[in-house]
Amino acid sequence: MPDIDINKNKNTLDKPLRLDELGEELRNRIHKIRREFIRGLNFVGQHQHSVTFFGSARLTEDNPHYQRAVEISQALAEEGINVVTGGGPGIMEAANRGAAQAKGDNVGKSLGLSITLPEEQDVNQYVEENESFHYFFARKVALTFSAEAYLFFPGGFGTLDELFEILTLVQTEKIIKVPVIMVGEDFWRPLNKFIQGSLVEKFETISPNDMDLYLISDDVDEIVEIVKNAPMRSE
Repeated sequence: MPDIDINKNKNTLDKPLRLDELGEELRNRIHKIRREFIRGLNFVGQHQHSVTFFGSARLTEDNPHYQRAVEISQALAEEGINVVTGGGPGIMEAANRGAAQAKGDNVGKSLGLSITLPEEQDVNQYVEENESFHYFFARKVALTFSAEAYLFFPGGFGTLDELFEILTLVQTEKIIKVPVIMVGEDFWRPLNKFIQGSLVEKFETISPNDMDLYLISDDVDEIVEIVKNAPMRSE
């Protein structure tokens, strides 16, 4: 099938669309979404045994959470585990940096799944292989596809969105239970207190055992052992 010019109607949202234009726009968009899913899932599927890092794009290399992400990522890559991030700055850069500087005979790769934004997001220099996305939702699916564990560092709305989506998928058994580790006790303990006090005890909107879906830890050795021993996912 020849490629469709996905930029042909890029300005159609600026004015009302005729019915025939709407149909063409929908076909173009569906085709683009389909291609992104295929490319993204194929990319991730080529790199078995992986861990995905999430966290703020705003944290710099002098931040202790950035430094811990480098340390953990390097240790995991030296165990042969591929490191997947969103490919950008901050915690993503830190994780890619740690994986890129890993030493050994069978180290994991430093992988990025970047997003195209109006102000172009630069792929950080430590990404060894990258796949770019236009749609956030397609990228999110790729970031969460078949990883053996998820590490969440301090972040903003995007990080929290990704955290609670993963927890919801595990809670509702849409995916098997996998390690979800929240790294940075100073950041995550207040959220944990809110979950315990409000969601579990006061409003009873989740069950007490739902708090077992995640772990808060700053212990590098513990985190590496959990991820290293996590069972391989089949999907």
